[in-house]
Order: sequence, then structure tokens, then C-alpha cells
Amino acid sequence: MNSPFSLQDQVAIVTGGASGIGYEIARRLRDAGATIALVDRDPDVFHQAQTLGDRVSAHRFDLSRVDDLHRLATDIADAHGQIDILINNAGIGILEPVGEVQLSSWNSTMLINLTAPFFLAQHCARFMKMRGGGRIINIASQASVVALDEHAAYCASKAGMLGFTRVLAAELGPHGITANAVSPTVVETALGRVYWNGERAAQMKRKIPVRRFAATEEIAAAVLYLSSKEAGIVNGENLMVDGGYSAI
Repeated sequence: MNSPFSLQDQVAIVTGGASGIGYEIARRLRDAGATIALVDRDPDVFHQAQTLGDRVSAHRFDLSRVDDLHRLATDIADAHGQIDILINNAGIGILEPVGEVQLSSWNSTMLINLTAPFFLAQHCARFMKMRGGGRIINIASQASVVALDEHAAYCASKAGMLGFTRVLAAELGPHGITANAVSPTVVETALGRVYWNGERAAQMKRKIPVRRFAATEEIAAAVLYLSSKEAGIVNGENLMVDGGYSAI
């Protein structure tokens, strides 16, 4: 184990864990001693779980099936005996100018980025209460606090995520469960590079005081801290990991 924080004997769920930020979060938490339940709709989730080694289970699941989220949480609790940490990382970004936003894309964005994370947190919190504590960490975005062109639905969904994070913090805190958000700037992933490339990427980097995008390892490090016992007093916060973008 090579980590400044120990998650020994903890069980962590990571959604959207088959690639990008989610995979790196899962790897970092596993290295800290946690058992990982890797959740993704991509069938590659099984292979990715194997690459992480032991103490990792794979769960192929489409988060749009909100009515089945209770079963997902129950299956993971049954498989591992407990749930201690939930990382709501999975999300989508359908980018359209304000005048061209479609109802279907708006609804899909809200379903995956806002509704599913809330109800998964609701179901997981029941198991955390049995343990006398837990951690819920929602991966939001700098778009939760600033406007980005063509991101109307995305910005709205991530701002909503901050809202319910604070309510979770207030209501679940007395049970020893903390809820926080991590809000990255653009992250260097394959998905991020689909939109943020060429001159668009160069322009965005010029707006970020550190003049670069984030690495997946940097987001995972923030999540690791908030998952740890050392962060037990941090509750209801939104940790900006954006190179200072939202500070100016």
C-alpha cells in the first residue's frame, strides 16, 4: 500500500469506474486499502476490474435504471458485507447552444448527472447508517459554479448536485456520514479531449491561472482525502480542483 491515507477494511463504490477519472479514483482507493465495487454500463468494466487486481468486483449497470438502484446497492452490500464510501463519478455531457437544447438531451443529462447520483446516495446511506458512518463524494464540475458556453444542461445538473450534496451533509451528518463534492476543471481524459481540443482547448487553458488541464491523478487524490477518516470534519463542501479558474 502506497498512500498517505488508509482505507483498510472499507468498501467503496465507484460509478463510471471503467475509464478516465473513475478508473483512476478506483485505483487510488484500492491502493489505500479499500475494497472496490466498480460500476459502469460499459461491458469493459469486467476487464478493468481485473486489471485492478484483488479486492475489486465488477458491476455492469446502467444508472438510467433509477428504479433498480436499490438493487445495485443491495447486491454490493450483500457481496461485500458493507458499504462505506460512495463515489458518484459517472456523468454525461451533451453540449448544445442554449437555443438548440433538446428536451431529450436535457432529460438525459438530468437523469444521469443528478437524479441517479441522488437516489444511489439515498440507498447507500441506509447501509452506511448500519456501519455508524460513511463518505459520499459527488464528482461535480467547475461548471457547477461558472457558466460555460454550450453547457446549459450540464451546468444545471452539476449545480443541482451541489444543492443535494449540502442537504445530504446536513441530514446525514448526525449519523457520521459526510457528503462533499469535488469540482474539477477540464480533465485530460479520452472523453474530455473529444470536445476540448485544438484552439478551443488552447483558449480554455489561457483562462486557467495554472495554464493547463487537470490530470486524473489529481482528481483521485482529492477524492482519496475526502474518503479518509482525516477528512471527517469536512462536510457539505465543494472542493474546487480547477487551477484557479473559478477564482478570477
